[in-house]
Amino acid sequence: MFVIDKELCTACGDCKDACPCDCIEEKDGYCVINPEDCAECGACEDVCEQGAISEQEVPSKQI
Repeated sequence: MFVIDKELCTACGDCKDACPCDCIEEKDGYCVINPEDCAECGACEDVCEQGAISEQEVPSKQI
């Protein structure tokens, strides 16, 4: 899952423009990824010059 660090994000919009799923929106001066719509392609991370986007592992549920 990709996440945007709101402390590093400048809301430049490069990630929004690069996203083929249109799942990134600006909110309160930084960008946010909707994880339900994200295809996890990494296009947003590749274009972020601030290094604000990173991939984080989602822990699997243990049964």
